[in-house]
Amino acid sequence: MKIVLATLNAKYIHSSLALRYLRAYARADFPNIDLCEYTIKDVTMNVVADIYKRKPDVIGFSCYIWNIEETIPILQMLRKVLPDVKIVLGGPEVTYDSEYFMNRIPEADVIVFGEGEKTFHHVLTEFKGRNRLELVPGILYRDEEGKVKRTFPRDKLDLDEIPTPFDDDDLPTLTNRVVYFECSRGCPFTCSYCLSSIESGVRYFDLDRTLRDLKRLIDAGVKTVKFVDRTFNIHRRYALSVFDFLIKNHNGTIFQFEITADILKPDVVQYLAENAPPGIFRFEIGVQSTNDLTNSIVKRKQDFEKLSDTVRSVKASGKIDQHLDLIAGLPEEDYDSFRKTFNDVFALGAEELQLGFLKMLRGTGVRHEAPQYGYVFMENSPYEILGNNVLSFDDVIRIKRVEDVLEKYWNAHRTERTVTYLIQREFQSAFDFFQEFGDYWEEQGWNRIGHQLEDLFKRLYAFLDARGTNNLDIALGLMKLDYLQAFKNKPRGIWWERTLSKEESQEIIRELAERPEILGERFAALRLSEADIHKHCLLETVPFHPATLERSEESELLLAFYGRGQEAGATYFYKQRERERVV
Repeated sequence: MKIVLATLNAKYIHSSLALRYLRAYARADFPNIDLCEYTIKDVTMNVVADIYKRKPDVIGFSCYIWNIEETIPILQMLRKVLPDVKIVLGGPEVTYDSEYFMNRIPEADVIVFGEGEKTFHHVLTEFKGRNRLELVPGILYRDEEGKVKRTFPRDKLDLDEIPTPFDDDDLPTLTNRVVYFECSRGCPFTCSYCLSSIESGVRYFDLDRTLRDLKRLIDAGVKTVKFVDRTFNIHRRYALSVFDFLIKNHNGTIFQFEITADILKPDVVQYLAENAPPGIFRFEIGVQSTNDLTNSIVKRKQDFEKLSDTVRSVKASGKIDQHLDLIAGLPEEDYDSFRKTFNDVFALGAEELQLGFLKMLRGTGVRHEAPQYGYVFMENSPYEILGNNVLSFDDVIRIKRVEDVLEKYWNAHRTERTVTYLIQREFQSAFDFFQEFGDYWEEQGWNRIGHQLEDLFKRLYAFLDARGTNNLDIALGLMKLDYLQAFKNKPRGIWWERTLSKEESQEIIRELAERPEILGERFAALRLSEADIHKHCLLETVPFHPATLERSEESELLLAFYGRGQEAGATYFYKQRERERVV
């Protein structure tokens, strides 16, 4: 029996952990399994043709909120060209409201709800044998008359019954992709907007097995491992054991964890601060809202003061990047309240702030209670809200503009110096900067056209100029620093008008070649010739003291050096009026 396991990932770089679990559990009895990963951007005909040429007897599709709408046309075409094939669906998107999907997708023979490994194996066994699907717990199926039938739920698996999902022949295909990994299933919390709240309790894989699998991924050269445990640090000793193992064995692999920050103990933070290599760990921390009433309604227990202490401590270590999540549109959080939430969280100084919008996921408590709070939302996936009793569609659209410029100018790390300065000195708050800029962006119609890097800087400058921003020359100086930092090699051109003439630049370059010590010992140690300075350095001026950003009486000379083969952006050297200094 030929089996195809397939899914549409959001991006090519992603990989499907679910398909690998299903294959691992079934392979001993059903060795003829093809694992086929596509993306939501792939052409439907191409996906269908690729599956068709494999001549499967059974096709299993893993369905999620991000791929269900793209999956359905594929299933419709497959049924037409492979009329006798058995189609089995599973995954979070079809687990809840399964009857709805059996009716919406008549091409499906079976839907697996809940954990799929043992159930899918059982379904394959029945397909191969007597075809008595009524004996398989955890499915919906069609009987001989085409009526949809539901069996009893399957008991939860002992996780260590599941073989490792990472086959030796599969590992080489994962080195340049994001590999998803789990130590546990379930979540101890009951947040009503999250599917994880539906399953009570937390189960863990055996720790030794977890460490063995991680070592195999590391030894295979996998670059990024993302843990999908809903609260990685809920089991302190288990988490510490994994942290310790990865610190000692990481070999350059990057690991990302979902952390509940208000229960991360100070001694764990201290251990990581003292022992974790910089850049190896990334923490994703869900804050969602700082509105106490909102958190109470969605049954989210959170101590924001403790969370803040943890985020600041982790940041102070300089070892771990943090990605904080917000959800706009939660119950009873209006526009002004969300503005406060945004500013509360932005002030923590995390490297990234992800602004998302509430999705009314099938099976969640917040969807069940939607009428109580006046929610209107998208009919089909991703079920994103359009408004509620305290947040109008106008408000949603405005916050969308905040999200857009936040991604372009903060999370992309293109303008950190500039944006930090503007928020601290020229705007009332972080939210107000992003909102005002987002409104201007849309007014100019820039949301309908593409952009290059220099366009982003030109548009930011145009916005600041149009609103009459104070100290615009200082903002421009910071934009120069941010722009030049984005390049590994000396840029061929710049987007602003040069402040030094060719003659002035030539004279300065000649002087620096003869007396490099005027830019300090570090610059002198580079031992650059006049030709080297021409090739690897860019000269400009800025109107401020680089350490304080206070306005200088005379412009400061800025030299941006692009080293031979250096991985980071420019190294900056300044010539100050009172004394020499390298920054």
